[in-house]
Amino acid sequence: MKHFLRMLIQVCLYFYCKFLWRCLKFVMRKLTGKCELQRICYNTKPGASRTMKIETSLRDSKSKLLQTSVSVHPDAIEKTIEDIMELKKINPDINPQLGISLQACLLQIVGYRNLIADVEKLRREPYDSDNPQHEEMLLKLWKFLKPNTPLESRISKQWCEIGFQGDDPKTDFRGMGLLGLYNLQYFAERDATAAQQVLCDSLHPKCRDITKEEISLDMSLLSKFSKAEWEKKRMDKAIGYSFAIVGINITDLAYNLLVSGALKTHFYNIAPEAPTLSHFQQTFCYLMHEFHKFWIEEDPMDIMEFNRVREKFRKRIIKQLQNPEMALCPHFAASEGLVNM
Repeated sequence: MKHFLRMLIQVCLYFYCKFLWRCLKFVMRKLTGKCELQRICYNTKPGASRTMKIETSLRDSKSKLLQTSVSVHPDAIEKTIEDIMELKKINPDINPQLGISLQACLLQIVGYRNLIADVEKLRREPYDSDNPQHEEMLLKLWKFLKPNTPLESRISKQWCEIGFQGDDPKTDFRGMGLLGLYNLQYFAERDATAAQQVLCDSLHPKCRDITKEEISLDMSLLSKFSKAEWEKKRMDKAIGYSFAIVGINITDLAYNLLVSGALKTHFYNIAPEAPTLSHFQQTFCYLMHEFHKFWIEEDPMDIMEFNRVREKFRKRIIKQLQNPEMALCPHFAASEGLVNM
């Protein structure tokens, strides 16, 4: 019964607030002589703040034209803006900047939706070892990461050297499909120096000393360890991870940030028009680079703490993206030419 009443109150509040909002918009239109779209464009600077407000206004409008404008084909955006101006009785000759601002916002909004579709298509496409293009991408990944070490054979334990789990990497791409391979190759090719350094660090982790404070809850352990056993125990604390597997996992993180809409802040701030697959891959590079630093800062006991560290990292990124001024800062060559504020 309590659950039903709570739901009823929430529904009533929703419709009450929606009614008030429509009344407020009507009053503001009468007072200012401008519709909500004009007020947003004239009072909010370009970037995520403006685009997200425009997107909300269009999506929540009672007009079917405005509702569907966020999902039109990119080629139809110009005609859609003309229709919106006509519907709102706005003279484009008197308000030329409004059409330009709306076009920029719609390009970002529609582009973001199309980017999700492109990324989803790659994620759903499985790796096919009979596909020459897939095989070529995989072999290129090895060459970019290990330029001075020839791959002895396609099926080889050498794949473990770049962080795959077995002698055939194709089985590791099941979760993210081709998207994982696309991202890893992009990182390894576009920012080879950083990618090779991250790989090197993951293979040669630092060791951390086990202090008496860390095992203070069981002081009896001290007497049980010989010097050799203590040294081995210290080495067991080496911090490392599987580069390729973590890359696929970070691909999953980037994918979920994209689909949930969390990356709108970033893309609407860096892409002057429609965000593209290159922007998404650049974001993956940033996340990969930042996760590596975060992993070292967290100083986990072992790889079993990966999920804890990843979740903490995810929350930090989401918190950053909640700032409408946020643009994930580029730290690597892969981002050159993409940022345009």
